[in-house]
Amino acid sequence: MNVAAFVAGFVIVVGTWASVLRTLVIPRGLSSRLTAAVSTVIRVAFNFVAARFDAYETKDAILVGQGPTILLALLVAWVGLFLIGFGLMFEAANGAGFYAAMRESASWVYTLGSDLTVRPMSTVVGFFAAATGLVVVALQVGYLPTLYGAFNRRETLVTLLQSRAGEPAWGPEILARHHIVATLDKLPAFYADWERWAADVSESHSNYPVLITFRSPHPARSWVVGLLAVLDSAALHLALNPSARGSEARLCLRMGFTCMRDICRALGIAYDPDPRPDTALRLTYEEFLAGVARLEAVGYPIERSPEEAWPHFRGWRVNYEQQCYAVARAVEAVPAIWSGPRSHTAAFMLPVTPPNRTPGAPDRG
Repeated sequence: MNVAAFVAGFVIVVGTWASVLRTLVIPRGLSSRLTAAVSTVIRVAFNFVAARFDAYETKDAILVGQGPTILLALLVAWVGLFLIGFGLMFEAANGAGFYAAMRESASWVYTLGSDLTVRPMSTVVGFFAAATGLVVVALQVGYLPTLYGAFNRRETLVTLLQSRAGEPAWGPEILARHHIVATLDKLPAFYADWERWAADVSESHSNYPVLITFRSPHPARSWVVGLLAVLDSAALHLALNPSARGSEARLCLRMGFTCMRDICRALGIAYDPDPRPDTALRLTYEEFLAGVARLEAVGYPIERSPEEAWPHFRGWRVNYEQQCYAVARAVEAVPAIWSGPRSHTAAFMLPVTPPNRTPGAPDRG
């Protein structure tokens, strides 16, 4: 028996199994070099194609296939490596050529039964190959409901933002819309819901990073931009209205930037874990004034002047701005205002809000 070929095949099989277990089974946000390499190749390929187009809607239509393609590519990579690994083991056990060994490997892994040997050692290897093929496919199939369950939970609140913040979402618009429709008393429950949402996304997306690449069903929606808008609205709420009940907003902010830090670790993005509250923001003071002006235009109650509120708002935003901008850029999220630059998109999209028509003003926009 060719011991070197058998050992090489055994190492390939064990290494591939380690990748499968770390990616699909162990809920610890573990990855492997194989998973990272496949994901990187697919991401670079999709971003290269998307960069050829200027319209964001076209980019989104291309990038929407990135996540599913990563899943399929991983399955192909795992099965391919198992075929090669078991093929080397069959070659060592049978003494036949590599082509014949690969035919036997495929016959066992795919459980076809068309090219089987009666040699004892080959039979043992074949049983492990057959079990491997069945288990890997079963794990991948069982993996999909978990992914799509987490995806559906994520997108429910993101979709609800459409009536509360417009599309794409913007922090000041959340407060403005709540004031316009007289639902400011619902803000505590709103922030409590998003605190739980952030905890769910933190757990699911750090354990299964492929979810990060899954895009919202509508091009103008994004889970990253949605969370950023909610965090900005909470920071504005606390900065402009210090006497308002703010425990839910504070908890939402803390869980929100904890979530984004977990996502950054999953993506390998560096960030400052303990920024000073007076750290400079990428959001300018002029942009902040534009957000306050939107609130003033609808009569939102404000207790502090913009000058007084700015240091407090900045003290909150330094905890999540860097991470949100980096993740939004990495996934090419919708280019909303207050969400940072994108790799290949220059123009920001202003939020489109639903009209607030009433019997007394049926034509109001």
